[in-house]
Order: sequence, then structure tokens, then C-alpha cells
Amino acid sequence: MTILSRRRLAVAVALSTALLVSACSGGDGKEQASADELTVMAPLFGTAPDPNGELQQAVEKQVGTKLKITWVPNAEYGDKTNVTLASDSIPDLMVVNEKSPAFVKAAEAGAFWDLTGKLDKYPNLKPADEQTAKNSMVNGKTYGVYRVRPLLRSGIVIRKDWLAKLGLQEPRTVEDLYTVAKAFTERDPDGNGKKDTYGLIIPKWPGGYGSASPYDVVETWFGAPNGWGERDGKLVPGFDTPEFLAANRWLKTWIQQGLVNPDFATLDSGNWNDPFVQGKGGMIIDVNVRATQLLDLFKEKNPKDFDKVTLVGNLQRADGQKFSYPFTGYSSVIAVSKQHIRSEDQLDQVLQALDKLESKEGSILLTNGIEGRNFKADGKFAVPVNQDDPKVKAIQNDVDKAFIQLGTRASVGLGAYQLRPADPASRAMREKFDVLMAEDLKTAVFNPALGVIAPTQVSKGQTLENIVPDARIKYLSGTITEDQLKAQIKRWYDAGGTQIAQEVNDLAAKAGG
Repeated sequence: MTILSRRRLAVAVALSTALLVSACSGGDGKEQASADELTVMAPLFGTAPDPNGELQQAVEKQVGTKLKITWVPNAEYGDKTNVTLASDSIPDLMVVNEKSPAFVKAAEAGAFWDLTGKLDKYPNLKPADEQTAKNSMVNGKTYGVYRVRPLLRSGIVIRKDWLAKLGLQEPRTVEDLYTVAKAFTERDPDGNGKKDTYGLIIPKWPGGYGSASPYDVVETWFGAPNGWGERDGKLVPGFDTPEFLAANRWLKTWIQQGLVNPDFATLDSGNWNDPFVQGKGGMIIDVNVRATQLLDLFKEKNPKDFDKVTLVGNLQRADGQKFSYPFTGYSSVIAVSKQHIRSEDQLDQVLQALDKLESKEGSILLTNGIEGRNFKADGKFAVPVNQDDPKVKAIQNDVDKAFIQLGTRASVGLGAYQLRPADPASRAMREKFDVLMAEDLKTAVFNPALGVIAPTQVSKGQTLENIVPDARIKYLSGTITEDQLKAQIKRWYDAGGTQIAQEVNDLAAKAGG
């Protein structure tokens, strides 16, 4: 059964009628037709919001539309996306990796609206950056509103108090990182007299190869391409390089020596912070904002003693060369399904609703919460208030763990208030973000095939996309050998990867890449 098949005409008409609410179109433009309910699917990083909670009610009032939101734990989001795309129940609005084969196949089959050239008339959906807009395209087409993110935000969050206790310096090289991890594992950094800690915390990663996982970042440090890279005049996938194997050989040593959490293949990414705060693990390779999240968690535990976190940037490899892992300037897109939104008029009304959601007022709700309830405005900053009130804590949870994922602009300060650091440690940490980003951008390794999606990747992608990531985990876990890992890479080529590589090279050449 195809994604768009077998919908009864009567049901389609009923759904279309339910979606569209007639309204006056006065000269002032205040009254507009709008969807009476929109279904939404988005990732969740903790406790799901109450659909009748204060924040959702405020968001719905801002948008003028009821929202029926399916919140999916981030660790399960990729699998849930594939299942949803293969079903006859696709949400109206869906946060998706627009480059995933399942989505590209669905979009090119007509399951999602092609928004190319359609967003410019919506002031809050219009791309804020031309290069990022290009990065988020699929072979020249725009299938969603990209969610803005900083261009480079990779780094390593480290227990600063553990470094101090063991007399260690912040790492600058991959060898330094190993030294720190080994010390955190073997030298009792928490002082409890037990060998019950480990150096690095890695979760079960919800994305595939080249999705900014800790593995991808480390591979880049070792000189592997970021997704795709040039070798001998041709573009090749990063996993088909000696540097990829060297990086994973190195990581496997860590796992064999107990320097990584033993549940790295199953730890829910929504619980990634827990071992760090609980004193079980001492380092996380992720985006820089995780450092401020962890500072806040320590502050909740002990407001008088919470300065336990430091952040370092990308690392040099053994020969002194540095290769930094950049991002694309965005993280996934919000796509509009055609299942119930079947006409241009309906699409316009949905985009109007989404435009309201991404307005300054909407961005504040998604990123900061409800002014006067969980925060107050002080110039350009948001200052938390009433945090001892359980109802206010629920609002803050709904912002931090869920609704911020629906923001396409606010995560980098477009529209919303910045959170004012309330203490010297937090202020110093935020100042570090810009310093590290500026430094690491000098050595950033960009993906020359970004925006290129090979037809074979679309047709065979769901079969191919997990071959290498799954083999990587099995190799790191010790269930297969390096030769067997190489055999799985060959399997990828034999199953369609050879055609994909040729198509990527051809498409990149046509695009001038």
C-alpha cells in the first residue's frame, strides 16, 4: 500500500471540510480562514506535555487552532517516522529529517507539499539565511520550514570538578581526551572509594550515519569526511575511508576498557544528562547548549555548589591537525502533509497558522514560555520566576522538553528572549559558545554533497540506511570484527551504494559541487 493510496472519497471530503473553516476576509486582514485542528508529530526529550496544560492552551490561542500533537521520544523518532510515513495516517505538520530516504520517497510521491517559492510571503517562515535554505533543500526543492540552529555547536561537556580533583587539564587532543576518560574511570573522581564511574556517556543514537552523533564527531576529528568527502577526485561516503576505521578502532578500545557507559547501545537520548548529573559519567560529546542544561541541573540539586561543568571545542588528532564537526545551520524541517491539506487554499491557511506560531509572540511561547507565569522579560532577556510552583514547573518542562522543538527561528534568538545567565558560571559558559564556535569554524569540515539526494538512495534507502550504523554499533560492541565491518560496508555498495555514489557525484557536478 502506498503512502497516499486508498482513501475513500467521502472521508477525504469530510476531512477537507473539517480542516477548512470559512471566515470573512476584511480589508484589515484580521479575519482569515484557518484550520480548526491540526495534527502534529514532533520529538520529545522528557515528560510529554498535558494537552490541556497552560502552555498548549496558550500556543493554541496564539495560532487560533487546536493542536493534536503526538510527542515521540527522541530515541524512537526515526523508527516512528518511518512507520508513520508508510501508514495512511500522516500528521498535517511533521518534524522530519528531510534527507531521509523514507521522507524523500514520500515527498516525491506527493505525500508532502513542495514549498519551493511559497514561503516568501509569510514573514516568519521566509528563510532567514540563503545558504541554510539551500542546505535544507532536496535536489533543489524545499519540502519544509527549516529549524534554525547555529552553524557550529559541537563540543565536549566535561565534569570540571572531576578534572580539578584529579589534577587534569582540559583536553586539546584526542590523546588528551583518552587520558581524561581513563582517569575518570580508574581514579575514583567522585571520591567514594569505588570504581563505579566511566569517562564518556553515549546514548542510543536516533539518527543514522552522518547525523551529528558522537561517533560522527569523533570520526571527523580523525579526518574522515563529514557525510561525503573527496578522495582521489571523487566523492565517497565518509565510512569508506581509513580515517573512519581508525576512529572506530580507537572508540572500540574505550569500550573494551570500560571508559564508556555499558548501555551505550540502549540508553535513551532523552536521559542522556542523567549519568552526568548522577556522577556516573564525566563527559558528553554533543551540542554546546548541553553544558548550560547540565549547569542548571546541578544548580537545582545544590544552588550553593553547582559550578561543575566545563566545555571544550573540537580536538586535534595525533599529528596536530584539527578537523571540526560543523552543522548545517538547521536541524530537520517542519513539513506539511497533503493527506488532509489537499488544496492551495488549505495550504495557505495552514502556513498562516504556522506563521503565527513562528511570530515573535509564538517564538516566545515555544522558547521561553508564558510571560508572567514562568518568566519575566528584562530587556532582551528572559528571567525565570515562580519556579517553586509545580504548575509553573510544568510550563517550563513543556517548553524545554517539547514545544521548543516546534520553533523554526527562536532557538538562536530570532524573536524570543535570551535566557539571562543568573550566575557567573552560566555567563562564562555562554560566552564560551561564541569563542569556541569562531575558533572551530576555521577548521570546519563541510559536506560537499549536502542537498544532493541520489535517486537510488530514495528507492533503496530504507534497505541501505541502517547497514553501516548498525554494523558500527556491533563492531564497537565487539559482536563483529573489523573485517566483518568492512564486509558490511561492501554490502552497502553491493546493495545499491555503488549506484548512489555515482549519482551523488553526477548530481554534485551538475550543481557545481
